[in-house]
Amino acid sequence: MIDEIKKSFSKQGFMKTLGAKILHIKEGEVKIQCMKVDNLTQQHGFFHAGVLTSIMDVACGYAALTIMPENSDVLSVEFKTNLLRPANSKLVVATGKVVKSGKTLVFCEAKVEDEQGTLYTTMQATMICLQKKNAN
Repeated sequence: MIDEIKKSFSKQGFMKTLGAKILHIKEGEVKIQCMKVDNLTQQHGFFHAGVLTSIMDVACGYAALTIMPENSDVLSVEFKTNLLRPANSKLVVATGKVVKSGKTLVFCEAKVEDEQGTLYTTMQATMICLQKKNAN
């Protein structure tokens, strides 16, 4: 499953645009890192909320995929983000974790922190398990 997730992540053009990288994959948990560059900031120089939300969404999705059956794919159904403080660090890490898994829906939580553990954002997300149409 780790290789499938890395392959899938490499196809995400938006993650490439953000310069995001997978740091860690284990069953039920994925961590994604993003470095701050000028084109990822808002008008005050903080990470744009869209960047933080996007890396949490992807971390939750892949965390959910780690527990899904073979030949599954994942899509976000819904999420809620709480922006707790402006993210002004040079690097942030989104950690997505599975909280509860059902037959088709997986509930996850995520957070974005810096290297010192300062918490910037949180997310609650629901992911859906889809069967791949073509297993190739």
